[in-house]
Amino acid sequence: MRILSIFGARPQFVKAALVSRRLRQDGEIDEVLVNTGQHYDEMMSDIFLRELEMPAPDYNLEAGSGSHAAQTARILERTEKVLITEKPDCAIVYGDTNSTLGGALAAAKLHIPVVHVEAGLRSFNRRMPEELNRVVTDHLADLLLAPSERAKGRLLDEGIPESRIEVVGDVMYDAALHFLEISEASSTILQRLALTPKEYALCTIHRAENTEDLTRLDRILSAFDTVSLEMPVVLPVHPRLRDTIDSARFERNFSPNFKMIGPVGYLDMIALERNAAVVATDSGGVQKEAFFYQVPCVTLRGETEWMELIELGWNRLVPPDGTSDVAAALRSSIGAAGQTDARPYGDGDAAGKIVNAVRKLCSKNPFTREEVVQ
Repeated sequence: MRILSIFGARPQFVKAALVSRRLRQDGEIDEVLVNTGQHYDEMMSDIFLRELEMPAPDYNLEAGSGSHAAQTARILERTEKVLITEKPDCAIVYGDTNSTLGGALAAAKLHIPVVHVEAGLRSFNRRMPEELNRVVTDHLADLLLAPSERAKGRLLDEGIPESRIEVVGDVMYDAALHFLEISEASSTILQRLALTPKEYALCTIHRAENTEDLTRLDRILSAFDTVSLEMPVVLPVHPRLRDTIDSARFERNFSPNFKMIGPVGYLDMIALERNAAVVATDSGGVQKEAFFYQVPCVTLRGETEWMELIELGWNRLVPPDGTSDVAAALRSSIGAAGQTDARPYGDGDAAGKIVNAVRKLCSKNPFTREEVVQ
């Protein structure tokens, strides 16, 4: 049985690493790893792969950056060639990036079954490219692996047959459990940044609506800077965002307590999340990781795919429309706690359930490698 796993962005590396480990424990499965190269610099990909102890990808498509259309087209074209060469029994895609959509389209057009890990998420905001990616991928997929019952319900509401859906939990929870002890033993980032546990704020921003609108970006950075007058604020900065900040030349001089650092590896990120007093982010993955480590979170958006976190009291939505609103939300969230006994995303064995579901799909699927349309 041959399985082709497609990934290209840092959160996907984490998910693929846990699933890959379980796939490779099965002596009857041959896994082919395809890195699309959507995140292509060392700090955004190579270090993640090393820390996650993943084998070197069998293919690196080097898709790089560009417009959504150009990047997705490159991924689609280059993934198609790999699929024709490898003729897998199914292709697994993860999450909601251009790698997800490009990989799913390439496989579906070749009549290769598509498995979508993290199916059924919806923000109901069609301005988000991720929303379009996840909706289209869900309707292409032959097997939809949902992280929660809520996600399954959304798929059913869209008319997807229940026979194609399985609730497996969230593989990111597997990762949070598996890598926490490793992070605690190996990460020295708190010492390097002179941080005291539970006495700093961790912030991340990367979405286009928050980083490409300079007025909005200025509000967010000003809010972080304001909070840094009371406690250290750590902001890992993507290289493109760093270029934007440097070129914009915002009027205020940021406090020395506002620590804008480069991208960090996965184990360092776990240490920063686990020990923060509060997290502010526009990332879906960071929202969940804050919850896994029971750290209050402020989401700098008007909506979230992870409504369970709002309902459980660990997360709050604060659109960054004003500097004072964001700063006040961070301050008031410190020390707040939600429900501590809820497990909306499974029991920490999502990867095992994913592998079982994939085996079942491939064993009953009539597809043969000779059917690949070239």
